[in-house]
Amino acid sequence: MDRPAPVAAWHAVASTRDPALLDDLLADDVVFRSPAVHTPQEGKALTTAYLSAAMVVLGPTLEYVREWYAEDSAVLEFRAELDGLTVHGIDMITWGPDDRLTDFTVMVRPFKGLQKLIELMAAELSR
Repeated sequence: MDRPAPVAAWHAVASTRDPALLDDLLADDVVFRSPAVHTPQEGKALTTAYLSAAMVVLGPTLEYVREWYAEDSAVLEFRAELDGLTVHGIDMITWGPDDRLTDFTVMVRPFKGLQKLIELMAAELSR
C-alpha cells in the first residue's frame, strides 16, 4: 500500500517542523491523546499547541523507522534523543474522508524517557 496522503502530509509537517502546515491537516474537532496527560485534548487549537511543542522538543532528533497503514488510519514508529535518553514511541493517527486528522495518539517508552519528555514538553507548553 502506498503512503496515504494524510501520512505524507504529517511527514511534511514533521520534517519541516512548520506548525503552520497543521492548519490544513487537522480537523476542527481533532482529538490529541498525550502519553503525559490523562484526558484527551480536544480541538484544533489544543492539538496544534501540543504538536508544535513536540516539534521543538522531539523534532531535532525525530526519526520515523516503520509505518503501518489501514484504510483511514496509520501507526508510525519513531525514535528520538532527549538529553542523552533514547525515546521510542508510536504515533497512531486517524483521518476522515477529507484526509484531515481526527485523532492523534502518542505512546512513548521507556518510562525514564517519558519522564524527560513530560518535563521538556511542560517547559515548552508554558512558553
